[in-house]
Amino acid sequence: MERIKLLKVHYLPKELEEGFLYVSNEFGVAGHLCPCGCKNKIITPIDPIEWAFKEVNDKPTLYPSIGNWQLPCKSHYWITNGVIEWSSQWSEKQIIEGRQAEEEKRKLYYGNLKNKYKKQSLLKRFINFVLRK
Repeated sequence: MERIKLLKVHYLPKELEEGFLYVSNEFGVAGHLCPCGCKNKIITPIDPIEWAFKEVNDKPTLYPSIGNWQLPCKSHYWITNGVIEWSSQWSEKQIIEGRQAEEEKRKLYYGNLKNKYKKQSLLKRFINFVLRK
């Protein structure tokens, strides 16, 4: 069972060490080296439409799974409670479908934000701007 330790940082370091998940809450990003051993840096944005990060007892979880489809290794795994859990390889068709689903999720999310913003009165938008909500 492979484990990954959490390191909270302000900035991701230039050089990453194996076995560590670096998380910058300030910049909403996590980074680690691919656990397959290929030494590629894996950077995951943490936000409502990409990956979610959770920490329990200093053990990190990233959700959903990480599929490195653009890399030669094409590794696919989960980081759950500080453990690397290997997942199945995806076919080219599954990769394309997964990317399309991600794009739809983005469109829906940003479309809803745009509609919510449009529905607010000018006064409400000004107040939110001043209060930085």
